Amino acid sequence: MDTGTHIVMGIALGGLALADPVVASSSLTTTAVIAGTIIGSQAPDIDTVLKLRNNAVYIRHHRGITHSIPAVLLWPLLISGVLWLIIPEANLLHLWLWTFLAVFLHVFVDIFNSYGTQALRPFSRKWVALGVINTFDPIIFGIHIVGLLFWMFGTNPVPTFLIMYAVIFVYYILRFAVQSAVKNSVKHTIPDADEIIVAPTMKFFQWRVAAISKTHHYVGRAYGRSISIYDKFEKVPLPESDLVNAALEDKNLSAFTSFSPIFRWEITKFEKLYEVRLIDLRYRSNDYYPFVAVAHLNEELEIVNSYTGWIFSEDKLRKKLDYMPN
Repeated sequence: MDTGTHIVMGIALGGLALADPVVASSSLTTTAVIAGTIIGSQAPDIDTVLKLRNNAVYIRHHRGITHSIPAVLLWPLLISGVLWLIIPEANLLHLWLWTFLAVFLHVFVDIFNSYGTQALRPFSRKWVALGVINTFDPIIFGIHIVGLLFWMFGTNPVPTFLIMYAVIFVYYILRFAVQSAVKNSVKHTIPDADEIIVAPTMKFFQWRVAAISKTHHYVGRAYGRSISIYDKFEKVPLPESDLVNAALEDKNLSAFTSFSPIFRWEITKFEKLYEVRLIDLRYRSNDYYPFVAVAHLNEELEIVNSYTGWIFSEDKLRKKLDYMPN
């Protein structure tokens, strides 16, 4: 989920913690626990700082080790330990329990996005992504804001947030039902599809659609059970060549291929350079595919420059790369 949603989730969980008699009986423990739930709801996303290094490192590692099983166990120990040193009167056990719940919920809800997490590390590096909730879901965020406003105006936070979580639970069930209906409709539209990828958007009934058959890639949109296929590309594997092998050694293209399950490629020869471009087919926007990886190689097959990330025009791509051939 996005940062804003994780923040309101942490605050709401802190309010729900008042159901714990140990927390409710001590103002200092209450303060420490609310701080713990807010910080714990943010801690796994500390790897966002990797973006300051470069997109390749961020794409490959974001929601990786910081969302793993060891991290889910270590974050609460670290956060509750520091808070207990600041507020030694707080009950350490209950501070740890609620902080642990905040960290666990952060990782758990991220699994429902299409990006997913490596939540099973170290047992598996597989990305767990259920793809039913958009990274920012206005309904989930809005329900939290309503619950927090009720608390602000004096209602008891415990029943308020219990009702809120019950509503969100039903909402998740509805999202799974809609996702299943969309997949079935895609299968009817493209009977030979071997793999179907549906990704949520901020609109409840609208979904991004990508499908793979033995011969083609399909890209479209779904509105409920209505499927619109916008693009159809012949499925052509990357050629086996020294040029492609050299390009795939580049950190940006390597990160892209580790992340993208469905993409097409373009190889262009300029006067003294080759361009290898990989284009993710899951994120079509206004007739454009903005998530790409590009590498330029010279005639000796050495990387001249490269980039991976979100680009919405060729002009912006030129600015990202140190050099762009005419």
